[in-house]
Amino acid sequence: MLAPFEALEAARGTLLPWAPVFVSFGIGAYFAAPAEPGPVVWSVAGLISMTCLLLASLGPPLLRVPATAALLVAAGLLMAIWRAQSLSAPVMSFRYYGPVEGRIVAIDRSFSDQPRITLDQIVLARTPPDRTPARVRVALHGDAVQDAPLEPGLRVILTAHLSPPEGPVAPGGFDFQRLAWFSQLGGVGYTRTPVLTLEPAAGGAALFAFRTRMRLSRAIQAAIPGQPGAFAAALMTGDRSPVVSATNDALRGANLSHLISISGLHMGLLTGFVFAAVRYGLALIPPLALRLDTRKIAAVVALMAAAFYLMLAGPNVATRRAFVMVAVMLVAILANRRAISLRSVAVAALIVLAIEPESLVEPGFQMSFGATVALIVAFEPWAKLQPRIPKPLRPVAMLLLSSLAAGLATAPIAAAHFNRIAEYGLIANLLAVPLMGMVVMPAGVIAAVLAPLGLAQPALWVMGQGTAFILWVAGIVSGLEGAVQAVPTPPGAVLPVLALGGIAALVGRRLWLRGAGAVLVLTALILWAGADRPALLIAGDGALVGVMGDQGRVLSKPKGAGFVAQSWLEDDGDLAGQDAAFARGGAEAVRGEWRGQFGQHPLIHMTGKTAPDRAAAFCAEAVEGTLVVLNGDWPEGAARNGCDVFDLRRLKRTGALAVTQTDGGLEMTAARDVAGDRIWNRKGRGRPGARVAARQ
Repeated sequence: MLAPFEALEAARGTLLPWAPVFVSFGIGAYFAAPAEPGPVVWSVAGLISMTCLLLASLGPPLLRVPATAALLVAAGLLMAIWRAQSLSAPVMSFRYYGPVEGRIVAIDRSFSDQPRITLDQIVLARTPPDRTPARVRVALHGDAVQDAPLEPGLRVILTAHLSPPEGPVAPGGFDFQRLAWFSQLGGVGYTRTPVLTLEPAAGGAALFAFRTRMRLSRAIQAAIPGQPGAFAAALMTGDRSPVVSATNDALRGANLSHLISISGLHMGLLTGFVFAAVRYGLALIPPLALRLDTRKIAAVVALMAAAFYLMLAGPNVATRRAFVMVAVMLVAILANRRAISLRSVAVAALIVLAIEPESLVEPGFQMSFGATVALIVAFEPWAKLQPRIPKPLRPVAMLLLSSLAAGLATAPIAAAHFNRIAEYGLIANLLAVPLMGMVVMPAGVIAAVLAPLGLAQPALWVMGQGTAFILWVAGIVSGLEGAVQAVPTPPGAVLPVLALGGIAALVGRRLWLRGAGAVLVLTALILWAGADRPALLIAGDGALVGVMGDQGRVLSKPKGAGFVAQSWLEDDGDLAGQDAAFARGGAEAVRGEWRGQFGQHPLIHMTGKTAPDRAAAFCAEAVEGTLVVLNGDWPEGAARNGCDVFDLRRLKRTGALAVTQTDGGLEMTAARDVAGDRIWNRKGRGRPGARVAARQ
């Protein structure tokens, strides 16, 4: 009976890579919980933490490893609970139209590629402070897209439509409310009126970083014309605004979109080049090389370069995560430890999860650490294989190995989150990533060093040639027939099982553990392959209906509710556009009315101001079992007869609905039931459904 505990105690020194795994169990338990953990759960988790801490420190040696594992699980749960509670802020429970005053804290682009601003220090007309959100995000349309420069710190006023963050567009789908909660977004909306400046931006690090970023971005674009320059500016400064949607689509289709988002790859290439340049540069000066530890000096300079890159690109989640990873590795060099090892990756993961536990459920965290672990494990046998490979072929072999390892590790994660697999992504990465590391990033660093002397142009020309070639590769590869294959969204259990199996197979030191990991991976893939999509989907606001047909899902509208339509089709593993999905029904929507069939049930979708009255007249003569979906409220006192009505009043209680037909009748799954009673979707922060109308 003691053999397993003795084996754990003997292997204690090698178990650090498993620490973030056990912390993830606790964080994952929090996000998977059907209801928000209350004081009882906090108290029990705290008691377990203290007990396990005592056992791990003072208990019998054989119990120290199990106690540490339990401590990490409880700590992960408590960290997630504390993080969610610490971000508590008012969330709008009403729709609002009127003046919005606030300070700009972020500028980016929306789903429809429109510029948008995030504001804090919000003031809303006729809205008390306890109901005013901490932050709101407003997309700029029409006249709001102006030439006047917007920058962080600027206090502005505008007239906007605001509404609460929406829940999942389908049961079990992506939960924007959760994302908004952890971003402290209490309202989202749009404006078509100009953004007026009330106060200029005060000085500060954020404003200095933004102005420096935009100045460098404009300088790079001036030196490198067209999309190659826009791509180079995005790489070096994080300013993605000049990159057009066609470029983004080509990069996604070639599985090269990771090159345009500042992440671990860019931070690693930058710091690696700076580290190598400083170290080898000092090696050329014998008096210094013989007296100084050039390795540590290079690590300090590389860390400073990484910090400046973080400041310049902005403290977004991916960049912060990348900085933590490279900082841990550079500090390991200063501490005379191996820079690239599973231990350093584990420490970086623990730091990221401690700061932002919600990162665990984000694709960036999963892909970054998945790729890093796969690369480290793959290069362990490289030292043994390298002498057997001819020297001219070693760079090619190393490139193939790294691309294959990182691609295999991230492909299922990307497919699960984005519902696409780039069939020729490996080819594109083999052509583009080496150029990024050997030409583009080094040229960018050299240009930055030479810019104060006015000598950056040659380096920028080289950089432009590299980015132009990468975009050419993206265009060619993404244009190949079958370049992108769509896959359906997996069941909720697939990714956790797949991740646990992958970690066990890669990190496990015992054969049985690696075998168990392989079995878990296979189980997850089987569950994914057998995933069923809902036969009928109804949007939470009654604006769209989708019925699964022989050719794929048929949508009730050719336009409108575009985000919901795209999300449904992507989750189905369907590459069709909304208009094509509507055309599958072979009918046209007339007067805001669409008719279809769901099994034996006639189905009608009505929209517009007169929809409730038209629906009541229709149901007076409808056959039994007719399904009626409205984007308004059913008229008071009107008889429903044989109609099963899904009006706005009903959908507000349920959220989006998934309907399947069984032998016992229709089985309905509500998005609110699947999401559970969580802190980010609770009601009661205002008058539900109330509307505040105000004028400037």
